[in-house]
Amino acid sequence: MITPSGGDSLSGGDSLSGGDSLSGGLVRLTAWVHGRVQGVGMRWWIRSRALERALVGWARNTDDGRVEVVAEGPREAAQALLDTLRAGPGRPGNVTAVTERWSSAAGGLSGFDER
Repeated sequence: MITPSGGDSLSGGDSLSGGDSLSGGLVRLTAWVHGRVQGVGMRWWIRSRALERALVGWARNTDDGRVEVVAEGPREAAQALLDTLRAGPGRPGNVTAVTERWSSAAGGLSGFDER
């Protein structure tokens, strides 16, 4: 599992977030959704949006009140999920920020789970 080091230092993504090295291939998006996002159906909503985009992965509540999302698939689909997390119609709760990290897909995932 990927966890952010040092809290919210990933607010703009890392050096891979816009680079050519991950464009076009399979990627892993790890995102942290901040705000009033637990107990409002956020993980179910994220799962639905991810499956609509044929992404695999999971979403889980963290102890500090965020929702952590790991999604793998085509770069365009993962970017669309990230955009939806930030400003999606019908999004539950009250999202105040979304931070992300991009990396190459690790594989080994199937379906999309709520953890």
